[in-house]
Amino acid sequence: MDAEYPGIAAVAALDDDVRRALYRCVREALAPVTREDAAAAVGISRKLAAFHLDKLVAVGLLRATYASGGTPRVGRAPKVYEPSGHDVAVAVPARRPDLLAELLLEAVLAAKTSDRLDRTARRIARGHGERLGAAERERVRPGRLGAERGLGLASAVCERYGYEPVRTGPDSVRLRNCPFHPLAARAPELVCAINREFLSGMLAGLGASAVNARLEARPGECCVELHRA
Repeated sequence: MDAEYPGIAAVAALDDDVRRALYRCVREALAPVTREDAAAAVGISRKLAAFHLDKLVAVGLLRATYASGGTPRVGRAPKVYEPSGHDVAVAVPARRPDLLAELLLEAVLAAKTSDRLDRTARRIARGHGERLGAAERERVRPGRLGAERGLGLASAVCERYGYEPVRTGPDSVRLRNCPFHPLAARAPELVCAINREFLSGMLAGLGASAVNARLEARPGECCVELHRA
């Protein structure tokens, strides 16, 4: 792996349609995925799925373990795959927007007037989300949005911003990824509140009044879920 750009091997590994589909399959699953299930989901052989899944493990995108429990079977438990939890990013030349974000976060947390700064940050986040949602509404011109169409359109916007939305029922969308990690882990109350305001503003801009953004913290995932109001 390139020492200067440590994520380049991981990004290069996804420059393959089958491998990318398998990675997405594992990312979207709500539980660890076996080779058989991954192969069936993508439409390839188990052997080919195993080859590509293990490549994704080798570059740090997935983690492999052995399943426990379930239906008894002869021999070793089946190998299962889940996201590794590692962030991968490549920028050429090097860019560090995360450093700027960290410095700004430190400033807010250290300031004596943190309550006022918190409110300002939430207001700015909501305004940004509203402008984003309004621009999307202008682009697609969806008309009046009920809960079903509102969740669908909001999911499409969230997908583009890295939230990895997954529909978990007729009335809810779970966001599997937090675009603000690891800063959210350092200051969850601040960052999660900003995130919720951003998504609430996006819903308002879309005109999706039948959908709301709720704080529903889950380890390793976004702290917000979208629900029918």
